[in-house]
Amino acid sequence: MDAAPEPHTGWTFLTNHARVLAAIADNPNVRIRHIAAHCRLTERAVQKIISDLERDGYLSHVREGRTNTYQIEPGMVLRHPAEAGLPVAALLSLLLQDEVDRSTATDQLSAKRQRIPVEGG
Repeated sequence: MDAAPEPHTGWTFLTNHARVLAAIADNPNVRIRHIAAHCRLTERAVQKIISDLERDGYLSHVREGRTNTYQIEPGMVLRHPAEAGLPVAALLSLLLQDEVDRSTATDQLSAKRQRIPVEGG
């Protein structure tokens, strides 16, 4: 059995439910252990979150052999009154685009660092 990931201290902008949903949106056939590692959660916590999301209609799955294929309901609206009417698809498009932007930004930053001469060396 894998060791539990180190807990995160302090506050974050996203809930664990949003992180799990984004991981599933990125790969509908993802395994729970991979979601747990990516989100720094235990497998049990991910199972509970998936159960919550399925119970409330945001997510469903089909079992294919030993693999689950998840289906997100993109038209479901976010639960908090401050985001009333905003569909899950809008949140996921931001989160998934952020992953692409983050990779691009990291590549651009690395390229800039390679071109900057170091003085005094």
